[in-house]
Amino acid sequence: MITRHEDIGQYWKTILNTCQEGMLILSPSGLILSVNRAAEEITGYRSSELVGQPCTILECTGCKIFGRGLGPDWCELFVVGQVDSKRCLVTSKGRLKIHVAKRASVLRDEKGELIGAVETLTDISGVVRSEREIDRLRRSLAQEDGFHGLVGTSASLRRIFSLVEDAAGSDVAVMIFGESGTGKELVAQAIHKLSARSSKPLVKVDCVAFNANVLESELFGHTRGAFTGAEKTRIGRFEAADGGCVFLDEIGDVPPAVQVKLLRVLEEKIIERVGDNQPVHVDVRVISATNRDIAKLIAAGLFREDLFYRINVVPIEIPPLRERREDIPLLLRHFVSRLAAKTGKPITGFSSEVMAGLYDYDWPGNVRELKNVVEYAFVVCREGQIQPQHLPRTFTQASPAWTQAEPDERERLIKALRQAKGNQSQAARILGVSRMTVWKRMKKLGVNMTRDIF
Repeated sequence: MITRHEDIGQYWKTILNTCQEGMLILSPSGLILSVNRAAEEITGYRSSELVGQPCTILECTGCKIFGRGLGPDWCELFVVGQVDSKRCLVTSKGRLKIHVAKRASVLRDEKGELIGAVETLTDISGVVRSEREIDRLRRSLAQEDGFHGLVGTSASLRRIFSLVEDAAGSDVAVMIFGESGTGKELVAQAIHKLSARSSKPLVKVDCVAFNANVLESELFGHTRGAFTGAEKTRIGRFEAADGGCVFLDEIGDVPPAVQVKLLRVLEEKIIERVGDNQPVHVDVRVISATNRDIAKLIAAGLFREDLFYRINVVPIEIPPLRERREDIPLLLRHFVSRLAAKTGKPITGFSSEVMAGLYDYDWPGNVRELKNVVEYAFVVCREGQIQPQHLPRTFTQASPAWTQAEPDERERLIKALRQAKGNQSQAARILGVSRMTVWKRMKKLGVNMTRDIF
């Protein structure tokens, strides 16, 4: 029987191989010195394929690298001394993203000298799957609240929800296509919120809002004196988003000079501030969006093809509202319920005439335009159902449903006024509306008492 501690010590590898947690022993420079069997199972690598390799081979999203090569401060772990349990993603040999809970601590000898570090990885993929299933069930019980702000039950939108969840489970670049007002920013927010980076920032950059020089400074920062007005050093959006995501909205409008530098960030994860040549490592996921035809921009020499391939790893195309009209009633209920709660107005919904017009309209401004129309109606309407006269005139004039209906509506109004001998209150009772509605319709349809009634 083994009783002495020094005899038990020689069996430490066997002991480690019985652990369910993956374990890695690292040198101070980040080389992998040893791994246990559980680490092999989690990563898909054999021990012989990992030992001697830098720990960055696993592309762990929980690591914060400050530099390259030897040195006690090249990695955050060797600066702070330990990493408490945190969720992150590691990349397996088969290039799959594995959800893990990571712990790490530096190792020191009897003299306090740094000799390495130990990391443990616990596979939590099953936990993540369960959380996502619970989230799906929660959404099915409250569809009107939408999927992270995206409201609808159409087949095309459900495919978007599925793509968002799949994209959130990886760490690759995502490209969102869609017309203005379709909800591209909501999709970007949903991907970030569901991802392992959700505890870190999501930083938005409206690329169309800046010229080339200003955009470069916004993205990558600048040093003091780099250009006129640069009175102090300032970090850019990429550094501000370190560990999280950058959302490049309207990336199709990025000038070619800045595209080159974006390509370097995606390839090397390194930026340089304007006015400085010191490389800065950033750990950022890039989500892009555009309402432009990138293929045409590439053909015209306005967009780099190699950059497009880098940002378009997972494309998500949001359909315009006119292609998913079945979502309009749900969107309307969604907006009405929230505006009613916000304003306190006892507005119950829309008349059948309004619903028909809203459904037939093509919505060039998509969901944003629909929301604006409802907000306008809440300003004009006081209570009850929203009627045609409560909608913006620019909208009713553009809607084919009302353009075609106006002659019949005008004829009905004139007939009721003639029957009532010009009495607007009596005409209102004949039509089943209020006297104010009769007056507004007369004004809207150009009905004149002298010319049309008597």
